[in-house]
Amino acid sequence: MTVDSQNLATDNVSVIEGETATISCRVKNNDDSVIQLLNPNRQTIYFRDVRPLKDSRFQLVNFSDNELRVSLSNVSLSDEGRYVCQLYTDPPQEAYADITVLVPPGSPVIESREDVVSEGNETELTCIAIGSKPAASIRWMKGEEELTGDMTVEEMYDRMFTVTSRVRFSVTKEDDGLPVDCIIDHPAVKDLLAERHLEVLYKPEVKIVVTYPEGLTREGDNLDLTCIAEGKPHPHQINWVRVDEDVPPHAVVTGSDLYIENLNKSYNGTYRCVASNTVGEAYDDYVLYVYDAPTTTPTPTTNPVNTQDSRAGGAPQKIDHAVIGGVVAVVMFAILCALIVLGRYFARHKGTYFTHEAKGADDAADADTAIINAEGGHNNTDEKKEYYI
Repeated sequence: MTVDSQNLATDNVSVIEGETATISCRVKNNDDSVIQLLNPNRQTIYFRDVRPLKDSRFQLVNFSDNELRVSLSNVSLSDEGRYVCQLYTDPPQEAYADITVLVPPGSPVIESREDVVSEGNETELTCIAIGSKPAASIRWMKGEEELTGDMTVEEMYDRMFTVTSRVRFSVTKEDDGLPVDCIIDHPAVKDLLAERHLEVLYKPEVKIVVTYPEGLTREGDNLDLTCIAEGKPHPHQINWVRVDEDVPPHAVVTGSDLYIENLNKSYNGTYRCVASNTVGEAYDDYVLYVYDAPTTTPTPTTNPVNTQDSRAGGAPQKIDHAVIGGVVAVVMFAILCALIVLGRYFARHKGTYFTHEAKGADDAADADTAIINAEGGHNNTDEKKEYYI
């Protein structure tokens, strides 16, 4: 910020402890008047380009008729205050430059009420930022989620502050390994934070996997089930049970595996894998339904009916079209053979015709006599009859 006093101007300065501050006294229209710089105790630091004060941290940066610029290195809290730019005129002119010293907090520290927390429980984290000026502010982040904490500010000495923030939240198994950040906001420092990873205990997650068979379970088949259980801590116990009944006596349990050979329908039921750790227990169920063993010879039926097993989701029975096609082919072949036999029979037995005109012709000596002897002659042509043998 620029501070003007009539013909004289200067700027307020904010500087981080240990760094360098620069004070500039500027004159707009100088009539050869003397410029000097005074400390908060009104002691002369520079008179024109001469330094009466025995503090070598003050160094002349620039001197001219219009400016006196002085640097102060290795600034400390004791250097904070109001500095005076003075122009020897009648009456004298003064402009004031306030130096504010910023002190960053020390590295923040996160403290936890407990190192390990079980899922569903609440945890509390505390973050402390010690010795800052001005007081720092604290923000919390859990992964990508911002949390709201309760912050308290305590003033210590020389306007130094300690800030404490507490945050409480319930945890789930998804929070295991998630980072929680305590972020410090302060004008003297950037990217200052502390991080802590959550360690959450949770009960097992259980899943039953069918290793064998791949399809339907039928009589005479073997059954192999594997129980997969994950938790924190790792499950220390895995048990197989049959709901409301006993496990078949010849079933073999090996660790997380259940093996039953030579299945039959009496083994139908719900088989349960139970896993437990120090947090709790969980289970998964497998419903066993044993189907009839497959038959090698299909049973003939006169009226096939489409059926579907609701448990297995089986497809309706299909008519054997190959068999029907074979039967039709045999019938057609038989008909074709019959037609061929009949055709050959008729070809060998053609018809013979006899008429009354031919009577007596067999005993005639010649053709004329045969005609004359023919019974009825030409006069009986209307009564001619034909016989088909």
